[in-house]
Amino acid sequence: MLVTGREILQDAHKNNYAVGAFNVNNMEIVQAIIEAAEETNSPVILQASQGGLKYAGVEYVAELGKLAAKNAKVPVAIHLDHGTDFEQVMLCIRHGFTSVMIDGSRFDLEGNIQITKKVIEVARAVGVSVEAELGKIGGTEDHITVDEKNATFTDPKEAKRFADETNVDSLAIAVGTAHGLYKGEPKLDFDRIKIIKEMTNMPLVLHGSSGVPADSIKKAVSLGINKINIDTDLRIAFSNAVKEFIKENPDSIDPRKILSPAKLAMKEAVIEKMHLFGSVGRA
Repeated sequence: MLVTGREILQDAHKNNYAVGAFNVNNMEIVQAIIEAAEETNSPVILQASQGGLKYAGVEYVAELGKLAAKNAKVPVAIHLDHGTDFEQVMLCIRHGFTSVMIDGSRFDLEGNIQITKKVIEVARAVGVSVEAELGKIGGTEDHITVDEKNATFTDPKEAKRFADETNVDSLAIAVGTAHGLYKGEPKLDFDRIKIIKEMTNMPLVLHGSSGVPADSIKKAVSLGINKINIDTDLRIAFSNAVKEFIKENPDSIDPRKILSPAKLAMKEAVIEKMHLFGSVGRA
């Protein structure tokens, strides 16, 4: 069933678990995520990044997501990840996304609040939930890059003010994760998560979570993280399965046979994450 991000995350916030938001680029990825969600009876968020929208197109992503959600037995939200400007956010809303992120982290606090309030004014009028970001999460996601020296942790006092003034539905915070592959083990600032949760009392989002150790994820969830973004781990599962199939079947020319093992590998990866996040059985 198609729902908003707010509907999914408010329950996670109330009951202290996290929901996986998995990046989608094609039909097989959507199918893998939905099959995993149904098998585990877990709510789930299908999200599209800048690169995903550029590759597949807003209409294709939206229609794939809506079809999957319509037939799913579990709650499904369709989310825009890292919306960079007002026009793009409106385009996604017009095509049926039920949740959008406006990433105003490139602005100062005042500018971030202003653009977030502008998006919320329109999105809320049509029943779409909004995620914002405060602080700058390092690394690269598609064409958005924040180098290490410009990555900044979220200030709890600013988070409190931001939440109060915008009334945003969820907030992505910078606490030590980064987009893309890690060179070493990420060190999360758990005290910062705890303080921000206490001061804002709202659903918090963790970006750059692929590759973060399981015990760190569990602790972050216990302290108040309610949405966890996963992209790189699915890419790895997909590519490894395709490479293995081609190696064992070098003469195969059937896309269905090549992609079926990849879909299964991604499904298994998603199921593993759902157990880790505590969303199993919460649909």
